[in-house]
Amino acid sequence: MVQVGLTGGISTGKTTVGAMFVELGCRLIDSDRVTHELFEPGGAVHQAVVAEFGPGIQYADGRIDRSRLGEIVFNDPARRQKLNQLVHPAVIERQKEFLKAVEAEDPDGVAIVDAALMIEVGTYKNYDKVVVVVCSPEQQRSRLEERAGLSDKEIDKRIQSQMPLEEKVKYADFVIDNDGSLEETRLQVVSTYHELLNLA
Repeated sequence: MVQVGLTGGISTGKTTVGAMFVELGCRLIDSDRVTHELFEPGGAVHQAVVAEFGPGIQYADGRIDRSRLGEIVFNDPARRQKLNQLVHPAVIERQKEFLKAVEAEDPDGVAIVDAALMIEVGTYKNYDKVVVVVCSPEQQRSRLEERAGLSDKEIDKRIQSQMPLEEKVKYADFVIDNDGSLEETRLQVVSTYHELLNLA
Protein backbone atom coordinates (compact mmCIF):
# COMPACT_ATOMS: atom_id res chain seq x y z
CA MET A 1 0.00 0.00 0.00
CA VAL A 2 1.18 3.51 -0.77
CA GLN A 3 0.70 5.99 2.07
CA VAL A 4 0.21 9.54 0.80
CA GLY A 5 0.21 12.86 2.64
CA LEU A 6 -2.10 15.46 1.11
CA THR A 7 -1.52 19.05 2.16
CA GLY A 8 -1.45 22.65 0.99
CA GLY A 9 -2.29 26.12 2.20
CA ILE A 10 -5.57 27.21 3.74
CA SER A 11 -8.31 27.41 1.07
CA THR A 12 -6.13 26.07 -1.74
CA GLY A 13 -8.60 23.23 -2.35
CA LYS A 14 -7.29 20.18 -0.46
CA THR A 15 -10.82 18.96 0.23
CA THR A 16 -11.80 19.22 -3.44
CA VAL A 17 -8.66 17.38 -4.55
CA GLY A 18 -9.13 14.77 -1.82
CA ALA A 19 -12.68 14.08 -2.99
CA MET A 20 -11.38 13.54 -6.54
CA PHE A 21 -8.86 10.98 -5.27
CA VAL A 22 -11.66 9.19 -3.39
CA GLU A 23 -13.77 9.07 -6.58
CA LEU A 24 -10.86 7.26 -8.23
CA GLY A 25 -10.77 4.62 -5.49
CA CYS A 26 -8.33 5.99 -2.90
CA ARG A 27 -9.13 5.79 0.80
CA LEU A 28 -8.81 9.10 2.66
CA ILE A 29 -8.91 10.43 6.20
CA ASP A 30 -9.61 14.15 6.67
CA SER A 31 -7.67 15.38 9.70
CA ASP A 32 -9.86 18.47 10.04
CA ARG A 33 -12.92 16.23 10.34
CA VAL A 34 -11.09 14.13 12.92
CA THR A 35 -10.43 17.32 14.91
CA HIS A 36 -14.15 18.14 14.76
CA GLU A 37 -14.89 14.69 16.23
CA LEU A 38 -12.25 15.08 18.95
CA PHE A 39 -13.77 18.44 19.91
CA GLU A 40 -17.13 16.83 20.67
CA PRO A 41 -18.16 17.14 24.35
CA GLY A 42 -17.22 14.25 26.61
CA GLY A 43 -13.88 13.39 25.03
CA ALA A 44 -10.45 13.89 26.54
CA VAL A 45 -9.36 16.42 23.88
CA HIS A 46 -12.51 18.50 24.40
CA GLN A 47 -11.90 18.57 28.14
CA ALA A 48 -8.23 19.53 27.72
CA VAL A 49 -8.98 22.33 25.26
CA VAL A 50 -11.74 23.83 27.43
CA ALA A 51 -9.50 23.57 30.51
CA GLU A 52 -6.73 25.42 28.66
CA PHE A 53 -8.77 28.11 26.87
CA GLY A 54 -11.70 28.53 29.25
CA PRO A 55 -15.47 27.96 29.10
CA GLY A 56 -15.84 31.09 26.92
CA ILE A 57 -14.93 29.04 23.83
CA GLN A 58 -18.04 26.86 24.25
CA TYR A 59 -21.56 27.14 22.93
CA ALA A 60 -24.38 26.72 25.46
CA ASP A 61 -24.59 22.99 24.65
CA GLY A 62 -20.89 22.47 25.46
CA ARG A 63 -19.62 22.22 21.88
CA ILE A 64 -16.47 24.18 21.08
CA ASP A 65 -17.00 27.37 19.07
CA ARG A 66 -14.21 26.95 16.53
CA SER A 67 -14.48 30.55 15.29
CA ARG A 68 -14.04 31.86 18.84
CA LEU A 69 -11.13 29.51 19.41
CA GLY A 70 -9.69 30.62 16.07
CA GLU A 71 -9.79 34.27 17.14
CA ILE A 72 -7.64 33.37 20.13
CA VAL A 73 -5.06 31.12 18.48
CA PHE A 74 -4.61 33.07 15.23
CA ASN A 75 -3.79 36.17 17.26
CA ASP A 76 -1.24 34.45 19.49
CA PRO A 77 1.37 31.99 18.12
CA ALA A 78 2.12 30.63 21.60
CA ARG A 79 -1.57 29.81 22.18
CA ARG A 80 -1.77 28.25 18.72
CA GLN A 81 1.20 26.04 19.55
CA LYS A 82 -0.45 25.03 22.81
CA LEU A 83 -3.64 24.04 20.99
CA ASN A 84 -1.61 21.96 18.53
CA GLN A 85 0.10 20.19 21.44
CA LEU A 86 -3.29 19.27 22.88
CA VAL A 87 -4.87 18.12 19.63
CA HIS A 88 -2.18 16.74 17.29
CA PRO A 89 -1.21 13.59 19.23
CA ALA A 90 -4.82 12.36 19.18
CA VAL A 91 -5.20 13.24 15.48
CA ILE A 92 -1.99 11.39 14.61
CA GLU A 93 -3.19 8.34 16.54
CA ARG A 94 -6.42 8.32 14.48
CA GLN A 95 -4.36 8.62 11.28
CA LYS A 96 -2.26 5.60 12.27
CA GLU A 97 -5.38 3.56 13.04
CA PHE A 98 -6.83 4.50 9.65
CA LEU A 99 -3.68 3.52 7.76
CA LYS A 100 -3.45 0.21 9.60
CA ALA A 101 -7.07 -0.61 8.76
CA VAL A 102 -6.66 0.28 5.07
CA GLU A 103 -3.45 -1.76 4.86
CA ALA A 104 -5.35 -4.80 6.11
CA GLU A 105 -8.28 -4.29 3.72
CA ASP A 106 -6.49 -3.09 0.59
CA PRO A 107 -2.74 -3.86 0.66
CA ASP A 108 -2.33 -2.84 -3.00
CA GLY A 109 -4.25 0.41 -2.70
CA VAL A 110 -3.59 4.08 -2.03
CA ALA A 111 -4.32 5.58 1.39
CA ILE A 112 -4.34 9.34 1.80
CA VAL A 113 -4.03 11.46 4.94
CA ASP A 114 -5.32 15.00 4.37
CA ALA A 115 -3.68 17.33 6.92
CA ALA A 116 -3.00 21.06 6.64
CA LEU A 117 0.04 21.22 8.92
CA MET A 118 1.91 17.98 8.18
CA ILE A 119 4.96 19.81 6.83
CA GLU A 120 4.99 22.34 9.68
CA VAL A 121 4.87 19.60 12.33
CA GLY A 122 7.09 17.14 10.46
CA THR A 123 4.62 14.27 10.00
CA TYR A 124 5.04 14.48 6.21
CA LYS A 125 8.05 12.18 6.77
CA ASN A 126 5.63 9.38 7.70
CA TYR A 127 4.34 9.06 4.12
CA ASP A 128 5.71 7.45 0.99
CA LYS A 129 4.69 10.44 -1.13
CA VAL A 130 3.50 13.98 -0.47
CA VAL A 131 0.95 15.83 -2.63
CA VAL A 132 0.76 19.60 -2.21
CA VAL A 133 -2.26 21.55 -3.50
CA VAL A 134 -1.56 25.13 -4.55
CA CYS A 135 -3.37 28.11 -6.02
CA SER A 136 -2.63 31.80 -6.51
CA PRO A 137 -2.67 34.12 -3.47
CA GLU A 138 -5.62 35.95 -5.05
CA GLN A 139 -7.63 32.72 -5.34
CA GLN A 140 -6.66 31.70 -1.82
CA ARG A 141 -7.85 35.00 -0.34
CA SER A 142 -11.05 35.01 -2.41
CA ARG A 143 -11.97 31.47 -1.35
CA LEU A 144 -11.17 32.16 2.30
CA GLU A 145 -13.27 35.31 2.28
CA GLU A 146 -16.17 33.51 0.60
CA ARG A 147 -15.95 30.44 2.85
CA ALA A 148 -15.41 32.03 6.24
CA GLY A 149 -16.51 35.65 5.82
CA LEU A 150 -13.31 36.93 7.41
CA SER A 151 -11.90 40.43 7.30
CA ASP A 152 -8.71 41.16 5.34
CA LYS A 153 -6.78 41.34 8.62
CA GLU A 154 -8.13 37.96 9.78
CA ILE A 155 -7.36 36.41 6.39
CA ASP A 156 -3.78 37.68 6.59
CA LYS A 157 -3.32 36.15 10.04
CA ARG A 158 -4.63 32.75 8.95
CA ILE A 159 -2.51 32.61 5.82
CA GLN A 160 0.59 33.80 7.69
CA SER A 161 0.07 31.18 10.41
CA GLN A 162 1.02 28.51 7.84
CA MET A 163 4.20 27.88 5.92
CA PRO A 164 4.24 29.82 2.60
CA LEU A 165 3.09 27.74 -0.37
CA GLU A 166 6.39 28.25 -2.18
CA GLU A 167 8.10 26.57 0.78
CA LYS A 168 5.59 23.72 0.96
CA VAL A 169 6.10 22.75 -2.67
CA LYS A 170 9.77 22.04 -1.88
CA TYR A 171 8.56 19.01 0.09
CA ALA A 172 6.17 17.80 -2.62
CA ASP A 173 6.51 14.69 -4.76
CA PHE A 174 3.46 15.90 -6.68
CA VAL A 175 1.98 19.40 -6.99
CA ILE A 176 -1.68 19.91 -7.93
CA ASP A 177 -2.34 23.43 -9.27
CA ASN A 178 -5.93 24.22 -8.32
CA ASP A 179 -6.02 27.67 -9.92
CA GLY A 180 -7.97 26.71 -13.03
CA SER A 181 -11.21 24.88 -13.72
CA LEU A 182 -12.30 21.77 -11.83
CA GLU A 183 -11.67 19.75 -14.98
CA GLU A 184 -8.08 21.00 -15.19
CA THR A 185 -7.58 20.05 -11.55
CA ARG A 186 -9.16 16.64 -12.13
CA LEU A 187 -6.76 15.87 -15.01
CA GLN A 188 -3.81 16.49 -12.68
CA VAL A 189 -5.38 14.32 -9.97
CA VAL A 190 -5.97 11.45 -12.41
CA SER A 191 -2.36 11.64 -13.63
CA THR A 192 -1.04 11.66 -10.05
CA TYR A 193 -3.36 8.79 -9.08
CA HIS A 194 -2.02 6.57 -11.86
CA GLU A 195 1.56 7.24 -10.76
CA LEU A 196 0.66 6.39 -7.17
CA LEU A 197 -1.14 3.23 -8.30
CA ASN A 198 1.97 2.14 -10.19
CA LEU A 199 3.97 2.51 -6.98
CA ALA A 200 1.37 0.45 -5.09
